[in-house]
Amino acid sequence: MNDNEIRDVVREKYGKAALQVKEGRASCCGTAPSASGLSCDPITSNLYADHEKELLPTTAVQASLGCGNPTALAKLEEGQVVLDLGSGGGIDVLLSAKRVGPTGKAYGLDMTDEMLALARENQRQAGATNVEFLKGTMEEIPLPDASVDVIISNCVINLAADKDRVLGEAFRVLKPGGRFAVSDVVTKGEIPAPVKKSVELWIGCIAGALDEDDYVAKLRAAGFTDVTVEPTRVYRVDDARDFLASAGIDVDALGAEVDGKFRSAFVRAVKPAA
Repeated sequence: MNDNEIRDVVREKYGKAALQVKEGRASCCGTAPSASGLSCDPITSNLYADHEKELLPTTAVQASLGCGNPTALAKLEEGQVVLDLGSGGGIDVLLSAKRVGPTGKAYGLDMTDEMLALARENQRQAGATNVEFLKGTMEEIPLPDASVDVIISNCVINLAADKDRVLGEAFRVLKPGGRFAVSDVVTKGEIPAPVKKSVELWIGCIAGALDEDDYVAKLRAAGFTDVTVEPTRVYRVDDARDFLASAGIDVDALGAEVDGKFRSAFVRAVKPAA
């Protein structure tokens, strides 16, 4: 698949996820929604504290398809401008808006019309006036150069086909001294070809993941310094058995080659000061 085809498939999948939430069904990252309404795979489950979720519209929580909680780790400050790449239903944008306060600004960027509509409704329900949701792709961020203090993202950059371009755009819109602070899925070691070739797993936050060493190299190539990758969850094959099987992966045959090689991580980097 070429870059545009991958983008179209991702857009379609996440558009359907937004519609599921509007129908009152919680969505899951790459799989069918669970009957219980809870996240149904080890990547998207139990990421936010109860006190955070209580502050937000239910549909913002239900639409969360991330792999971490970047707002809890990014150390946002009053008055900062924050950009969430692939903002989905808006959970991280709304949490960021509370952290940066009325003198700050939280942008959400998404390419999916259904998710943008859901996010704007969640913004309305939350009464967030320092929030703006933008339509666009991570490869062409519709913001000026050096206009953002902090970039966050939650299990989305791994979905991009052209990650070098995404990281280059992130570098462009950050102010000198600005920070890149994202949650993402990364890998450690060689991944079996059947997993890498599975489009369903690409959409489900796994097959498009970079090896953590490659992630560091790409950030440095884009111009970033102080790059670190901090694993926050390591996935064992038994944790993800149903999730992998739902995409047609023979878990028993590939188990030893997959076990422990996928992890959520908090990825940090800095744009050097002028």
